[in-house]
Amino acid sequence: MFASSAALDWIEHDDLTPAPGQIRIRVAAAGVNRADLLQRAGHYPPPPGASPILGLECAGVVDALGEGVSRWQVGDRVCALLSGGGYADQVVCPAGHALPVPDGMTLIEAAALPEVLATAWLNLYREAGLAAGDAVLLHAGASGVGTAAIQLCRLKGATCFVTAGSAEKIARCTALGAEGGFVRHQGSFVAAVKAWRPGGVDVVLDPVGAAYLADNQRVLATGGRLVLIGLLGGRAAELDLGRLLIKRQRLIGSTLRARPDDEKSSIIAGIADEVWPAVRAGRVAPVIQKTVPAAAADEAHRLLASNTTTGKVVLTM
Repeated sequence: MFASSAALDWIEHDDLTPAPGQIRIRVAAAGVNRADLLQRAGHYPPPPGASPILGLECAGVVDALGEGVSRWQVGDRVCALLSGGGYADQVVCPAGHALPVPDGMTLIEAAALPEVLATAWLNLYREAGLAAGDAVLLHAGASGVGTAAIQLCRLKGATCFVTAGSAEKIARCTALGAEGGFVRHQGSFVAAVKAWRPGGVDVVLDPVGAAYLADNQRVLATGGRLVLIGLLGGRAAELDLGRLLIKRQRLIGSTLRARPDDEKSSIIAGIADEVWPAVRAGRVAPVIQKTVPAAAADEAHRLLASNTTTGKVVLTM
């Protein structure tokens, strides 16, 4: 059952003025992320200086420019990675955190892309150094990040195997390009992953944490990289240092929201170069479970917390 100690209230607010280097976006839609649920429950405060309003990604139309901004014009359709503030009818962000919405893509579709693509690209391409031919294990493969990661593996020429909560979700993942999957309620994933790749996997992308650490180490190949991006399964676990040494495994911790603006601009620039041409061509696409009016954000949060979704839930303004 979904429960939160904080009510969601809609209030009037003065118009925002973009600072130098920023743009103001008239928001049409905003993606919903688990970080929103955590922040609402008091477990994930926004970084210093960020808006206390929920929302880590949005899409809309640029309606004001800060001093020194030349890459965007008023009227441009953009989607953007945010540190907060997306659940509103306007938001400001650094100009370097926005991407152009491709022709033929709706703003609702575009709102489902920035956070998941940034997370998947950062952790697969940059942190894990994903290469063509690598074998990847993606936990929570049917999540927003998981569905984006499947597509980025395919784009890079890597293969992937997923864990997810149901056979239906596994089927959705394989339709996106995963080679196989394992239903997490059936116990340990080790045998299934080893049957898929007897020599082990090169990369594990894991939002679970403690509950999966031992099994992640068991399926990592020599030189394998485990990128930890969440703690849904706890924060404290025993690490097999012998296995870490002998197999030259690397454990990488990674977060996105609290990174400095220039790092986020670098991530968005990487996506623009390596992924956005595929988005324009339709080879990487948003996966949306449901759109919900912003006034019913409670419903969107309950839906995401139910663990029944595949891909994203998007609020429409």
